[in-house]
Amino acid sequence: MAIAQNEIRQELGDFSSIVCLKAIVVGVEEALGEKAAAIAMISAGRQRGKKLAEDLDLAGKGSSMSLEDVTVKMQEALGKEGTRLCVIDKVTQEGDIYKVYTHETVCSAGESQGSSRQCTFTMGAIQGFLEAFLGKRLRGTQSESVLRGGNFDLLEYAALPAVNH
Repeated sequence: MAIAQNEIRQELGDFSSIVCLKAIVVGVEEALGEKAAAIAMISAGRQRGKKLAEDLDLAGKGSSMSLEDVTVKMQEALGKEGTRLCVIDKVTQEGDIYKVYTHETVCSAGESQGSSRQCTFTMGAIQGFLEAFLGKRLRGTQSESVLRGGNFDLLEYAALPAVNH
């Protein structure tokens, strides 16, 4: 695995199944409602992504490291060699919009075609990672889904204006 850490669990290791994560998501949705659950999952993902960027010593490196180079780091950390959250195909920037093309996201796994499932945790994790890397706040949206005819789970992040106090 690309991320060197001490294992939290001695016998089972640090990974659990998609089935368990999906049960958490569905349970939170049933308890809180879909909108509140989405906010909670995005927030949890953001915390995870921010910590991952910090653990990889990439926080605040947006001005000294190219988007292409950090994309490779994200692919390693979140993909097959890392936590297996998703496959990141590419990351592009169009003005203040960052587009992250993903597939095999943990959020879409096991869902039937036509499902309304959104990639909330995945979107939040990538958002938190990018926010830490770039040093700016972003607003994420999912503009395409493999569950609804898309080739990717396309996650778009718009830079929010800086707040002056």
